[in-house]
Amino acid sequence: MNLTNQYPSLKGKTVFITGGGSGIGECLVEAFVHQGAKVAFVDIQVEASEKLEARLKSEVADAQVKFYECNLIDIPKLQSVIAQVEQELGSISVLLNNAANDTRHDFKEVTPEYWDQRMNINLRPQFFAIQAVYPQMKKLGGGSIVNFGSMSWYEHQGGMPGYTTSKSAVLGLTRGMANDLGPDNIRVNTLTPGWVMTERQLTHWVNDETAKDIEKSQCVKSRLMPEDIAAMALFLASDDSKLCTAQNFIVDGGWI
Repeated sequence: MNLTNQYPSLKGKTVFITGGGSGIGECLVEAFVHQGAKVAFVDIQVEASEKLEARLKSEVADAQVKFYECNLIDIPKLQSVIAQVEQELGSISVLLNNAANDTRHDFKEVTPEYWDQRMNINLRPQFFAIQAVYPQMKKLGGGSIVNFGSMSWYEHQGGMPGYTTSKSAVLGLTRGMANDLGPDNIRVNTLTPGWVMTERQLTHWVNDETAKDIEKSQCVKSRLMPEDIAAMALFLASDDSKLCTAQNFIVDGGWI
């Protein structure tokens, strides 16, 4: 973890992260633990998540981090976990709606059931997580919600319409909820990553051809890493961004 900035306002706050077991989510979990926050995260990857929890507890003195197994398609389970986190770690003041699945699919073969599944993975949990944390944040007198978008639909990437459609809808969710929750001092923003070099991306999608395209498209030619996304998430979660809401913060090296 090469991040150096510290946000005192995050120390002791309860942070809830979806999809925290790997990729960007794993980096988010680690970054917030290093800020002294109490971090709860959910994922379906049990082994990887348990290893992450154990590693951070061994590496970071007094780390408060806990993994909860949860399939986000199961909304009652998600609601139950969020209630459990309040009982075990305290009311949630930061929500990071990070979880998503960008599996490629041919539009000609998409069934109504598959379409609904894409929405149920990539969009529906974001709303219901917001709904579930709202009473906790209101009780605290405010909070910060970060919904994760995607640059894919901006640059008209094909081959996964269920994903790009759901991710474009995240901006609408953010804008509307920011208006609804603003009177309770709850901020809602979108964080849109570019092409981040996670293990999944490197294994499945990044080859010599796409690597050249990425370098050509970005203004800054450095590879975009999970830590670059975590750096923005820390800022948006902290009190330093107390008047930032209803916005879309793009971290993509200047691609879009």
